[in-house]
Amino acid sequence: MSTRREPHILVVDDDQEIQKLLKKFLLQHGFRITTVSDGGEMHRALRDWNIDLVILDIMLPGEDGFALCRDVRRNSKVPIVMLTAVGEDTDRILGLELGADDYLTKPFNPRELLARIRAVFRRFETGTVTQVHHEEVTSQKILFADWTLDIGSRELRDLDNVAVHLSTGEFSLLLALVKHNKRPLSREQLVDIVRGQSSIPFDRSIDIQISRLRRKIEKDVKNPKLIKTVRGIGYQFCADTRTV
Repeated sequence: MSTRREPHILVVDDDQEIQKLLKKFLLQHGFRITTVSDGGEMHRALRDWNIDLVILDIMLPGEDGFALCRDVRRNSKVPIVMLTAVGEDTDRILGLELGADDYLTKPFNPRELLARIRAVFRRFETGTVTQVHHEEVTSQKILFADWTLDIGSRELRDLDNVAVHLSTGEFSLLLALVKHNKRPLSREQLVDIVRGQSSIPFDRSIDIQISRLRRKIEKDVKNPKLIKTVRGIGYQFCADTRTV
């Protein structure tokens, strides 16, 4: 008989009705639930408990969900599913770029949220995410053009060894491109590699991050040589690479 503990989910939402709804529903499906209403309570819960997943509302008193997601991602890889009453693509894209693992718009069906939670856990349990993290830690450095991508420290350095800041999403996307250099990749493939999922691709999110990467690594953004657009497919990393 399995002795595996129940996954502990932290719900961060100032709507008391949603707190009660999610607590009752998720308890019925085998989860431990802690509910909090703002960022201060969230940080205390993450410090005091071994949290397995965070359900994070964007519209909160004080720091909003975007800022809190960024804070968490500075020192934790705990899965985050973001909630919002705003159905704008830009909010969804920003949340994903800041490190959220999935995104759901209010009002939502609790069963859809449950399915998304289980999908995130499956990606971790099957090693999709864990293997990427292990690969990143154990790999060394990848050299291309005038750049060095340090996998262990998650840093990109130029020819003078000056670090260029990359967001979590930008680093993961660049790593995916570099490791599949000379191979055209569709947006869906890139999302699958970076996110560890095979759901609907976040095309605009990929396009925005590609644009940001080009501004940081290309000598001529209007005529990119490293990350090229492949018409009808997606993108291709074209530089030779060497691992040291």
